[in-house]
Amino acid sequence: MNLVTGATGHIGNVLVKELVNRGEKVRVLVLPDEDLSPLDGLDIEVFKGNVLEKESLISAFNGIETVFHLAGIISIMPGKDDFVHDVNVNGTVNMLEAAQKAKVKRFIHTSSIHAFKRVPHGIVVDENVPIDPASAIAAYDQSKAEATVAVLNAAKNGLSAVVVCPTGVIGAYDFKSSEMGTLIKEWMDHKVNFLIEGNYDFVDVRDVVQGMILARQKGKVGQIYILSGQLIRVVDLWRLVKELVSIKSSFFINIPVRFASFVAKFTQIYYRISRSKPRFTTYSIETLHTNAVISNFKARSVLGYQPRSLRESIKDTVVWWKQQLKSKTTTK
Repeated sequence: MNLVTGATGHIGNVLVKELVNRGEKVRVLVLPDEDLSPLDGLDIEVFKGNVLEKESLISAFNGIETVFHLAGIISIMPGKDDFVHDVNVNGTVNMLEAAQKAKVKRFIHTSSIHAFKRVPHGIVVDENVPIDPASAIAAYDQSKAEATVAVLNAAKNGLSAVVVCPTGVIGAYDFKSSEMGTLIKEWMDHKVNFLIEGNYDFVDVRDVVQGMILARQKGKVGQIYILSGQLIRVVDLWRLVKELVSIKSSFFINIPVRFASFVAKFTQIYYRISRSKPRFTTYSIETLHTNAVISNFKARSVLGYQPRSLRESIKDTVVWWKQQLKSKTTTK
């Protein structure tokens, strides 16, 4: 039996679908009031609990052999955030303690490329780059790093734990509309778009899931595996989306980085006051200009990880968003 946390998220729901398709039994740990629509139609066991409540985890772990821990808060806001830290770090520690007590056979922790120390351009980012729990860049980066260290320490103490670190995840089944998913959908809908210079490494959600399953099978205890995809400029990603939706007369307005960073300082104040989902922050702009030359050589050579082309990922993403739009239109 597999236990999956964060099962309704982008990676989570794709992972659950894949495990079910393989004929494996799956139990998902979800919040009591969580929307389970991303898991509709799947033959799974639903257990309501909270990674922050240790008592709720005891029963959730009964009969579990493998844990895929994905539950966490993604944030592109700079600065400290106690809630992000609490869920991402303390929630992971609680999961590790429960896993050790239940004597699970495998614990796969989904961290992030942001757990690594940001290194200058010219250095390839791989698993030799240190994890940076002292990061002051953002609560998200620091929390993912601290959680990763906790998992690695648990591995040293006997837990069969492996860590995977995806880069920027894109792809279909993005029911909760991630930042990149929302952006791609907007590019599909509008002829004119505002773009910020920069580039990043993006990976298909299905390849991340395959990497996680491979890590369960072949990953070495206490090791980290980067699950990256392809480095691409924002403008080239935009052009690819436009090509795939056949919008030939579209154009973009390039926003200078300095101006974008200046404006983002004010949008962040708005996000905090309105408590709305952040879309445009100094953190997201900075991320597009950090070193994103990332190697997945270790995952390829040890796990047999083979990510698909970014073109295929975007094509399938566009098709999925079109289907979602059509479905919403027919149900009105």
